[in-house]
Amino acid sequence: MTRLSVNVNKVALLRNSRGGNTPDVVAFARTCEQLGADGITVHPRPDGRHIRIADVYALRDALGVELNVEGYPTPAFLELVERVCPAQVTLVPDPPDALTSDHGWDIPTHQAMLREVIERLKAIPTRVSLFIDPVPTQVEAAKEVGADAVELYTGPYAKNYLISPEQAIRPYEAAAQRAADIGLRLHAGHDLNLENLRFLRQHLPNLAEVSIGHALIADALHLGIAETLRRYRQALTL
Repeated sequence: MTRLSVNVNKVALLRNSRGGNTPDVVAFARTCEQLGADGITVHPRPDGRHIRIADVYALRDALGVELNVEGYPTPAFLELVERVCPAQVTLVPDPPDALTSDHGWDIPTHQAMLREVIERLKAIPTRVSLFIDPVPTQVEAAKEVGADAVELYTGPYAKNYLISPEQAIRPYEAAAQRAADIGLRLHAGHDLNLENLRFLRQHLPNLAEVSIGHALIADALHLGIAETLRRYRQALTL
């Protein structure tokens, strides 16, 4: 079974829209853990519009499952993860004002910086994943700079799945195969949902982990979190 990491950013966004601590991000994350989630993902942004720095520390102290902290490697972000020591750090190329991640790293362009950052993070120690587009040469470049894993940006897959699932999956199969060939752990995330998740899992046999937030939280509004997690975990089981 592919591991499911639940991104709780949207829970924090709802809390922040009203003030106070409702819904409680930590309590929600712990409920996800109790219901079978394999990890919790957060992406603290500089403006604190959803996950805040205090949330990252609170989740670290409260969880028994892996904490995955995503972000652009600014000095402040690197200092945060060095203090928190999460199980995994996922580096994304987002500028500070980005609404959401919408592309992967061009690793050769940022090779020197990424190699230095990855060396620094491995000293924590933590697993380091790079958010990339489904391009075999980017997979190879991730290996060269020392990453432990790559997370394939699945926004284009989700969009093209509605037109032709078979065509949508092809670049991801090629990237996944290259990751398997060179010994990189394979993750995926962005716009995955109950409609397209099972097909992705069936065609990427080495898919170790998915990170899902927006669709999962939206589904929980209708189905409840217990039934939602049951369905997502079922979609990840071949």
